[in-house]
Formats: sequence, C-alpha cells, structure tokens
Amino acid sequence: MTKILLVGCGKMGSAMLAGWLERGTSPGDVVVVEPSCPDLGSVRVVASHAAIPEGFVPHVVIFAVKPQVMADVVPPYARFGTSLFLSIAAGKTIAFFRSLLGPDAVIVRAMPNTPAAVRRGITVCCAEASVPAQARDLCGSLLEAVGEVGWVDDEALMDVVTAVSGSGPAYIFLLAEAMEAAGLAQGLPPALAERLARATVAGAGELLRLSSETTQQLRQNVTSPGGTTAAALAVLMAEKNGIPGLMSEAVAAATRRGRELAG
Repeated sequence: MTKILLVGCGKMGSAMLAGWLERGTSPGDVVVVEPSCPDLGSVRVVASHAAIPEGFVPHVVIFAVKPQVMADVVPPYARFGTSLFLSIAAGKTIAFFRSLLGPDAVIVRAMPNTPAAVRRGITVCCAEASVPAQARDLCGSLLEAVGEVGWVDDEALMDVVTAVSGSGPAYIFLLAEAMEAAGLAQGLPPALAERLARATVAGAGELLRLSSETTQQLRQNVTSPGGTTAAALAVLMAEKNGIPGLMSEAVAAATRRGRELAG
C-alpha cells in the first residue's frame, strides 16, 4: 500500500493517476493538490498544500507542475522529509530540488512524454547513487503504469532525453500535420487527407514498436529503387534542408533550452 501525494493534475498528472488506478491503487491512498480542484471521483483533491489531510504521510511526493512555477510550489513539501520526491519537470535539476527540500531529501528526476495518456509513454529517470534501490523500484513501478521506463546515470543526459522523447511527440504530430497539408495541396479531400495522415503515422508507429528490425531497415523495406517512395525520400533526406539535418538541429535547440530552464 503506497501512499501518493500528486502535486499538479494537468495532462501528465492525470494520465499517471489514471494509470495507477487502473493498476489497482486504492483512491484512498492518493491525495491530489490542484488549485482548480477537479472532480476526480473518489480521489481526494485539495486546493493547496495547506489543505492536505492531517495525518496523511505520503511514501512519495510527485511534482507534476510546470517548471516555471516549481520554485514557488516545492518548498512547503519539505515537511515530508522522509518521503521520496519524484519530479517530472523539464530542466529542473536534482540540485535545484535539494536546495528547496533540504540536503537529506531523496530525489528522483524523470521525464515522461504525452503518449502516457494512452499508456504508450516512455519515461527516463535519473537519481544520485545514494538513492536506495527501493526508492528506484517505487519510481519505476509508478511510472510503468503509463508506459516504458529507462534510467540514466549522467543527469546531463536528461536534457537530451527531454529533447528526443519528451518533446518528440510534437515532432510526430507536426509530421502528420505536414502530410495532411501536402495531401490537400495535391487535391485530396480534407477528411481523407487527415485520415490518411493519422492512420499512416499511427500504423507505422505500431509497426516500429512491434518489429525487431532497425529503423533503417524498416525504411528500406518500403523503398523500391526508382519508385515513388524513393522519389520522396530524395527530397526528405537531402543533405541540405532534409529531415536528418533539421532533426539534429531541432534536438540540439531543445537540449539548449532545457539547460536554460535549469538556470
């Protein structure tokens, strides 16, 4: 029986909460702090830290608010000094949380992504060597409720993780958006263009998930020499302004922004 204090219940917080409840977590073991006080059924929701029920001592406190407000939100939770603290905020380092929670706080930093909403997310976690295995296992168990979980030892890599997988769904949605627009430009009816783009991206993603072949091999499997796919890829893989170069620049830009958010 793990008692969970979830601070913030936006898209990611609510996705995690739904995953825990689906996996059998008792609603009575969860308290959510959310100023808007949404109706979450039998889960207790309070508007601020001051309204947390007296006597409720969480095993884990999860910070699921935006990085920009984290410095204001976190300090009152230092009173739960024996709890594990788990952050899912981009850019905010373990040292940042330690400065607000105290030198003895047990802190794990994680970066999930939005497919968590359909239990197809992937989360990468980072913790200092002093964090006990039991705390790592608890984080892994909670985050596996919404998808895959991985770990890195070097915290500097978390900014790259954020740039690749945290921001990555937006890149895929942009691809689908661009495919739809291109179909429209070539004369497809709007509804069909949207359907083709959505189904193609979703289907290719599922094939990628289930296949043991490399991404390169999967691409080659679709590409006949001199065919229509080859003609398109000649444009998309061009040395100048092609997807590989643009993606490298995009991930580098997102990585830099993550480091800027860390201050």
